[in-house]
Amino acid sequence: MSELNKEVVDLVWGRTSDGGVSASIFRRWTQGFVFSEYEPTALEQFEGGPCAVIAPVQAFLLKNILFNRESSNWRQLPEEEQKTALCSTLSEILESACASLSTGFCIVTWAKGHSPDTGKLTATELCVLFCLAYSAAEDLSFERFHTLCILPLNSNVLTFTRILHQYSGFCFLFVQGIENIRNEIQDPTEPLVDPVHGHGSQSLVNLLVTGHAVSNVWDGDRECSGMKLHGIHKQASVGFLTLMESLRYCKVGTFFKSPKFPIWILGSETHLSVFFTKEMSLVGPESPSEQARRVFQSFDPEDNGFIPESLLEDVMKALDLVSEPEYVSLVKTKLDPENLGVILLGPFLLEFFPDQDSGIPDSFPIYHYNGLKQSNYKEKVEYVEGTALVLGFEDPMVRTDDTPVKRCLQTKWPYIELLWTTDRSPSLN
Repeated sequence: MSELNKEVVDLVWGRTSDGGVSASIFRRWTQGFVFSEYEPTALEQFEGGPCAVIAPVQAFLLKNILFNRESSNWRQLPEEEQKTALCSTLSEILESACASLSTGFCIVTWAKGHSPDTGKLTATELCVLFCLAYSAAEDLSFERFHTLCILPLNSNVLTFTRILHQYSGFCFLFVQGIENIRNEIQDPTEPLVDPVHGHGSQSLVNLLVTGHAVSNVWDGDRECSGMKLHGIHKQASVGFLTLMESLRYCKVGTFFKSPKFPIWILGSETHLSVFFTKEMSLVGPESPSEQARRVFQSFDPEDNGFIPESLLEDVMKALDLVSEPEYVSLVKTKLDPENLGVILLGPFLLEFFPDQDSGIPDSFPIYHYNGLKQSNYKEKVEYVEGTALVLGFEDPMVRTDDTPVKRCLQTKWPYIELLWTTDRSPSLN
């Protein structure tokens, strides 16, 4: 391998002492993009691991099919349209990860008869986000697979699409700059793919979704013990929610919770799936009550559902409410009649936004995608259909099962209820 290729391998797989990852993990990650024979717009995942790429690609694919395609029958996609839609989706993700569109980017591919020519490229000029191969890549050894042919390519979607059509077998890597990616990852020694268990990192997911390999899911950057920790810096096109937030291991920011399109990647402890709907009002402008909830929760970092009464004045100031000391004292007495020293979120919202219409319909159709064959009924990768009910903060009249999918969605809609058309709820794993 050339020095550049070794840097690529270190970034993606980590510094492996035995010359590469295990054959089983490498095989999992070279499965390619394959559409389900039962759901023409859904990608299949054969084994655990590559969901870190397949789920984001599926999310962007759905965005393009649902909102950019003229045909109303979004669940039907002829074979040629499948290829076109996939190429367009990969191109979009590639461009978002490109450090500078003005200088163009490269596609990194292996093709029979081609030999690597990397002498004119430096590590700061070229680099990888991730590799995922089509067709016969699994027949190659780990080292041969990473003997790469680098093709310069300007940032022209049509050109990129033609090249994707031309190669029946290729290793697809997104270019961003090795140093750029390492500077964004919280731990620069952490590879994008765990070489032991084969899981993709959060940095890999973020790189695909936002174009930046940051390790965290909160909004903006944070300081911790003198170290700057990078987060998400702008509204994402598709969102991200995680079961880990319901368990209070992390806090997902607004840029991920409120994306441009009503499509969310859902994370469990070990897997990624996709929740989506066509209801665009879910991602409309933030209502005053939603803003109030967000601001209140920013003063409640542990997500307890309450704040010390000493912070009430700060919350009211942040929301541009009347915050004269006498009035704040009156509000404290009303919201904390038992003098417990805390202000609950529910009563606070009822006091200042009692009849606030969020613009979200009471119910809307929903779908869940899980690419793992074994996680689907009869191992048929198909969307699970259902209806969502988003209620107020009073006790809901309808209560459905407490499932991981529901707990994950409750990190955005605390009072959501899910009614699925199938006998069993869809699996988050």
